[in-house]
Amino acid sequence: MRKLEKSLLIIISAILMIFLIIFNIIKNGNYIKRLNNENIELVWYTIGIEPDDMDRVEREVNNYLTKKINATIDIRFVDYADFTKVMNNKTKEGENFDLVFTSSWANDYYPNVKEGNFINLNNLIKEYGKDVYKALDKKFWEGAAIDGCIYAIPNQKEISSMPMWVFSKEYVEKYNIPYKDIKTLEDLEAWLKLIKENEEGVIPFYVDDSYSVPMFWDQLAPALGINLESNNFQVVNIFKTEEMINNLKTMRRYKELGYTNTKIGNAGDFSTKRFVTKADGQPYAEKIWSIKSGGEVVATPILESYITNGSVNGSMIAISKNSKNPEKAMEFLNLLNTDKYLRNLINYGIEGVHYEKISNNKIKLLEESKNYMVDYYTLGNLFITYVLEDEPENKWDEFKEVNNKSNVSQALGFKFDPSKVSIELEDVNTVLEEFTRSLYTGLVDTDEYVSKLINKLESAGIDKVKEELERQLNDWKIKKQTF
Repeated sequence: MRKLEKSLLIIISAILMIFLIIFNIIKNGNYIKRLNNENIELVWYTIGIEPDDMDRVEREVNNYLTKKINATIDIRFVDYADFTKVMNNKTKEGENFDLVFTSSWANDYYPNVKEGNFINLNNLIKEYGKDVYKALDKKFWEGAAIDGCIYAIPNQKEISSMPMWVFSKEYVEKYNIPYKDIKTLEDLEAWLKLIKENEEGVIPFYVDDSYSVPMFWDQLAPALGINLESNNFQVVNIFKTEEMINNLKTMRRYKELGYTNTKIGNAGDFSTKRFVTKADGQPYAEKIWSIKSGGEVVATPILESYITNGSVNGSMIAISKNSKNPEKAMEFLNLLNTDKYLRNLINYGIEGVHYEKISNNKIKLLEESKNYMVDYYTLGNLFITYVLEDEPENKWDEFKEVNNKSNVSQALGFKFDPSKVSIELEDVNTVLEEFTRSLYTGLVDTDEYVSKLINKLESAGIDKVKEELERQLNDWKIKKQTF
């Protein structure tokens, strides 16, 4: 009797297993059929200002995507200054969107991962992203990995941080300014004075809403970092450093002397006449900036290029936890980063309208390109985009060489887990939002407001954050030395 019961149990279990397998086959088959037959619209939030011809270009993009992966894309732009706040709200409210720009400096990658806002892409990459995985430099994947998992596709570009002074070539040539010798904020002063006194209607130093003072620090947590030139791992509050305070005082002096714009500018504004501004650069960035500003510019590095945790994650695209079509979103990201036609269409617009081809890999921008200017580095793999007419054919090879030769932060690979100090970090970020922009741009008295900032940071719990950061960094350093 017991043998009969046991045999029946085995038979029933086998039947149930067969039904389960059949159910999964049908389910997966239906999904694949749906993917193949149903045109899915994906929503992609990216950072920047929407160009006038976006709808026109998007129609061409969607005609192509429909043929390639049976999908369309709705690209939505959010301004730099508001991007983090807007995307935080959209995520919390449960808005249905699929793709979103993320980085170390806007819509911060690591906190979003820890809060579960981005989908783990490991399995999706294996299934739908094999091409993009092969296409990108392994350094980008290493930088994106958190506990062995990838939560965003890096936009392949320069991998190091390259802050630059960007000068109007007109005034550099007119006054014979040795711009390549200008490195520090203080080095600018004599030339700002010259422009102020001699060029009516020109802003000597244009400061926008993305501006921060030049600092030689690898910031590992809000307001906390280590010196890039030091061999130790000493964590400091960067607002207590002599370097930061001197830079802030210089910005305050420039503001009082009328060297900077009265109202903080927009990062996407290239129309305002200026002598110099600060921007994060790359090889041959002058060409792009010249096109956007409508006049030639020249640039010089402020600091040596360094690969930091922030620069490795400087531009990425994640799939939102709210996405109803993560598989199709991954298909799109795979295509975006490997399909030359699609990538250049999104980058430069429509051939014959916004640009014309000079050779197989080189283009000339046309007059209509002014109606389609986007931030190239935010929109996928740069290494498959065309080069501009005045740029060398081997431009992207030179990028790769710079990536291989850049200095490397000693803390590269370290990722701070904020979970034990999440409340304190939220309060710290609130304080920084209140003070940093006005301090960076010289709107307020340096001594008075740095003192207020430090006091408020301490009340918010920055010392506790610092202790936790130091503990994790020390543990990471020991483990790193073990291998």
